[in-house]
Amino acid sequence: MTTASAIARYIINSFQEAGDPVSNLKLQKLLYYVQGWHLALLDEPAFPERLEAWIHGPVQPGVYGEYKRYRWNPIGEPVEAPELDGDLTALVQEVLTVYGTDSAYELEVRTHREDPWREARGNLPRDCESSAVITQESMQRFFKKFAESDDEDQEMADHD
Repeated sequence: MTTASAIARYIINSFQEAGDPVSNLKLQKLLYYVQGWHLALLDEPAFPERLEAWIHGPVQPGVYGEYKRYRWNPIGEPVEAPELDGDLTALVQEVLTVYGTDSAYELEVRTHREDPWREARGNLPRDCESSAVITQESMQRFFKKFAESDDEDQEMADHD
């Protein structure tokens, strides 16, 4: 199993090579979608680190800390992409294809409507800080509903 940090570097590098550097906010949501779809399609986590239900959506705290100095700005330092195994590479690429064109704000709004973030936060108001864990079980249950549909790619894109 790889780490959230390695997948983050792969994602950052992909955006940098496309000439569209990604912000930490958007990166966090893309990590959430990689984890959710990996759990649904491959029945195992893409990375072992936890995701938390922060105010602005799902966050992997360790990766957030690596890039927090960029605040809301694009991650500007050149990042080398690590090698990921074939299934993970394909899944990350699919997540980037489906979700990567959305803005960080659009992804934040989307995650706020999804069960894993909402369940983790419970009755907390949207503007309250939280470090509640978004469980792998809740992500797997949520994403599996769409993975089992007849038109998986359409569902991946339009599950909200």
